[in-house]
Amino acid sequence: MSNAKILVIDDEPSILNLVTSYLRKEGYEVFSASDGPSGLKSAQAYKPDLIVLDIMLPGMDGIELLTRLRRESDVYVIMLTAKTEETDKIVGLTVGADDYVTKPFSPRELVARIKAALRRLQGGRGEGEVLAFRHVRINSGSRQVWVDDQPVELTTTEFDLLDMLAQHRGMVLSRERLLEAIWGHNYFGEIRVVDVHIGHVRQKIGDRFIVTVRGVGYRFDDERL
Repeated sequence: MSNAKILVIDDEPSILNLVTSYLRKEGYEVFSASDGPSGLKSAQAYKPDLIVLDIMLPGMDGIELLTRLRRESDVYVIMLTAKTEETDKIVGLTVGADDYVTKPFSPRELVARIKAALRRLQGGRGEGEVLAFRHVRINSGSRQVWVDDQPVELTTTEFDLLDMLAQHRGMVLSRERLLEAIWGHNYFGEIRVVDVHIGHVRQKIGDRFIVTVRGVGYRFDDERL
């Protein structure tokens, strides 16, 4: 997916130039914006495959921008946060960020995260392969989910978590295993990212299908057809 479209939104020219330069060297089509309102307009106009989004932006902060964007798009979003902004990380994840990177960061690390995310977006177990349960149906090829024959809209990360758990129905998967499978073994962030996204999946498909096994992880429970 080297021809993927990436939008970088950051008000620091040095970071904006550095990140866009690295991404263009990798062959990506890169767009940029330096404030919230123009970032939102660019996201709507260019329909990027992935967005790198700073939290602290003039005009409209990254949290507000992402909240608005999530009303109409499930684009993969990596948030940039300062090391001290622990609350911002969790709030960012809660409103729909897929991942976050703390400043100062290595451009190579950010590019590696982006590559891993785009590989997942391209991936899938096979075109049109379906996992069918009594209540839940998951199509890997089209990345669609239905609960009791009603379509459910999930973000990329939410879909990948549900798909992973459903593939291992009845087995308890640890947070560490889910983190490695979805975000990659080089992930340096908080393990709580798993819990936040599992919470989103539960809100959308219902509580009864994903069971928390205290101190261990999560299990998918629905009867196979």
